[in-house]
Amino acid sequence: MLNNYSFKKGQSPIVFTAIHQGHSTRPELESLFNLNEAERLREEDPFTGDWAGLADNSITVHHSRFEADLNRPRKKAVYQIPDDAWGLNIWKEKLPEHVVNSSLTVYDQFYSQAERYFDELFSMHQQIIVYDIHSYNHRREGPDVLANAEENPEINIGTKNMDRRFWNPVLEALTSHITHFNYNNRKLDVRENVKFKGGYFGEWLYEKYGSKICPISIEFKKYFMDELSGKPFENDLQLIGALLTGSRAPVLNALKQVKA
Repeated sequence: MLNNYSFKKGQSPIVFTAIHQGHSTRPELESLFNLNEAERLREEDPFTGDWAGLADNSITVHHSRFEADLNRPRKKAVYQIPDDAWGLNIWKEKLPEHVVNSSLTVYDQFYSQAERYFDELFSMHQQIIVYDIHSYNHRREGPDVLANAEENPEINIGTKNMDRRFWNPVLEALTSHITHFNYNNRKLDVRENVKFKGGYFGEWLYEKYGSKICPISIEFKKYFMDELSGKPFENDLQLIGALLTGSRAPVLNALKQVKA
């Protein structure tokens, strides 16, 4: 089986994750895809793994969400019909049961490893903050069609999967840092729960660890790349990396205000 995930553990109570970074799939899936690589890449979150890797603690997933989507409940983790995946006709024919089961094994192994990983971190820390880093498309109507800015913030902070009031100092510190970050001499459009509120990974963390954990879904609109070609804009990648790494100090300071 492919090396599907990387878990890096340091000393910090902050974890960066990129669970939709991956693009690789098992060889047995390649002949079954109706989509080409570029079409699959468009729905994945390339470069989020680069940002996750900047942290002391990180989780990066290398397999594609088209193999097993770790941000969905198990019964929805393997896309099988167009309604499962933005109306895309993913497969040439119905997936055989053994193929689905193999993909679910990938899913199960991830959550088993993630449980061990967070249990070990909690042996070191009373509280943990997770930056669940994602990206989203905003050019679905074509490369020259501007998305509605009111509905598509440059950064969406999803806070569904947490005790929002309890973690307010951390969220205020993070949002303030991002909002005031000097991004090429301008400010970013940062809003909470506009486009996304958070997926299953954060839900699983909250169900398992409760108020001891703060899973923050951070969704970047794909302004940092050409979402059609997959080509990155290097300056934006570096600025976002600096934004995320620079947020750790104010967030750690705010963590002191959160009572265990």
